[in-house]
Amino acid sequence: MATTHDQALKRTHSCGQLRAAEVGGHVRLCGWVRSYRDHGGVVFIDLRDRDGVTQVVFDPTDSPERHELARSLRSEWVVSVAGKVRPRGPDRINPKLPTGEIEIVADDLVVLNKSDTVPFDPETTEKVAEETRLKYRYIDLRRPEMTRNLRLRAQICQIMHRILDERGFVEVETPNLTKSTPEGARDFLVPSRLQPGCFYALPQSPQLFKQILMVAGLDKYYQIARCFRDEDLRADRQPEFTQLDVEMSFVVEADVMEVANAVLREICAACGKPFPQEVPVLSYAQAIDQYGIDRPDMRFGLLLQDVSQIVKTSSFKVFADVVASGGVVKGLCAPGGGKFTRKDIDGYTAFVAELGAKGLAWTKVEEGGFALGSAKFFTPEVQAQLRQAFGAKAGDILMFVADKPAAANKALAALRSKLGADLGLYKSDDFAWCWVTQFPLVEWNKEENRWDAMHHPFTSPRPEDLDRLESDPGGVGARAYDIVLNGTELGGGSIRIHSPQVQQRVFGLLGISEESARVKFGFLLDALRLGAPPHGGIALGLDRVVMLMVGADSIREVVAFPKTQRGICLMTEAPGQPDPRQLQELYLRVNRPQDKKPVPGENPLSGQ
Repeated sequence: MATTHDQALKRTHSCGQLRAAEVGGHVRLCGWVRSYRDHGGVVFIDLRDRDGVTQVVFDPTDSPERHELARSLRSEWVVSVAGKVRPRGPDRINPKLPTGEIEIVADDLVVLNKSDTVPFDPETTEKVAEETRLKYRYIDLRRPEMTRNLRLRAQICQIMHRILDERGFVEVETPNLTKSTPEGARDFLVPSRLQPGCFYALPQSPQLFKQILMVAGLDKYYQIARCFRDEDLRADRQPEFTQLDVEMSFVVEADVMEVANAVLREICAACGKPFPQEVPVLSYAQAIDQYGIDRPDMRFGLLLQDVSQIVKTSSFKVFADVVASGGVVKGLCAPGGGKFTRKDIDGYTAFVAELGAKGLAWTKVEEGGFALGSAKFFTPEVQAQLRQAFGAKAGDILMFVADKPAAANKALAALRSKLGADLGLYKSDDFAWCWVTQFPLVEWNKEENRWDAMHHPFTSPRPEDLDRLESDPGGVGARAYDIVLNGTELGGGSIRIHSPQVQQRVFGLLGISEESARVKFGFLLDALRLGAPPHGGIALGLDRVVMLMVGADSIREVVAFPKTQRGICLMTEAPGQPDPRQLQELYLRVNRPQDKKPVPGENPLSGQ
């Protein structure tokens, strides 16, 4: 009797499950044909599903009809196979497969669906353009690497739930249709049909809602939340992303950091990655001084050194003039850099120039003194001081940038990262964590001629700095903290402002008038006046956490359906052009700029 469709779907095992212990048993598998081979009449196929691959054998002597059907199979056809499990034999074991000791001798084959020729083989995508992979994402997701990434992502989410549930946190969903509030990035706006001319905003984060939950007395909140930001994209950024959002009442910085450590420690344990018993803590000032950036990669040394005082009286006029004008001369010592060719050094000079540096001074360290580059400008005494400052030895190279502090740090931080990779100063699987704390509350926006919040407007100033909030804003510290792994910020948080008076003062510092604050944040200000407890929290970027756990270079490798750097979904061709009737219902008209040309593959909005 022929196997019915429903019977064909009754799997007994997955394609990665069978082992030698199952030899002699009768099983049924369902999956995709990974490959097929005809060896002198005997047909072999590798059957694949999300769990792995099993070899299936079709012998022509068992059933000529089934054998002919097996010979017609092609890659990516969906089939159901039943048969007896037998050992492959010592000389035919495939050590690369967990199922490599066994095979199935088929006594039933049902073709569930055929497949056209796929645009690329999901087993070999090294030379497939990312655009093609994203357009046919459902083929790309059949790759074992992508399947593992998404399953690990799900496992990490389960760990987050478990750890926080055990600690008494309550999971609460917050709205995705909310009010536009200035939080540092552009909002995605959603027009309201029921309130013509009004718009919802998709949340950049649940920030205000989780603070409201603390005012409501929930005490411990968490959510694996979807967030949306209309900003320029890059390898570790998407317009929609996911974060573990946590908020706690009656806490200080160390309490929140301890919870984040607990979650990350469990994630690392599950992924076989190291997590220190004590995570190093750097102040913002230390990070900038030693690494030039507030998310330092601590897998290697190569610390920056401020040598302004050493070189300010040297005959190197560039250095002397920069120091005299309030700038700095900072540098680093590249171990073994003495082997660099002039072409290599020119490449590094061009690299820092692209970051805005006015130049890159350098000199090689030899046993008897400095050689080449800027050596002639340094007296033996200055050379000795520089050698001591950098801990330099023969065969190293010293590199310097002279500029305003921010510009010098920006160039040298990037140069340090590049040298760390070029010189092989760390292994690809090294993990180095740190917390960065004691950030400034605000930073000066030269373009807008105003102060901006370093994190967001709801971060609490340090209590000891409140008296200087208006008189010396740049010197006020924030009760903020970031967790960093290998130079990537995985999350950040702060102790929040719970006093309505302090919140209004911070709004005023940021140029937000009382009237404007009332319009934008009135519900929060009202809540703060009605018994708001001290509270704080953190958000961990789930996409970035998974990316680093699997060793991917882009979060597009750990997001099921990501968008390109232009914010386009190549699979669905979103964003798309709405039906004119939809625009009419929303009282909207779309005007495209005259110089705006459609992007190939886009379905752009046109003027209505």
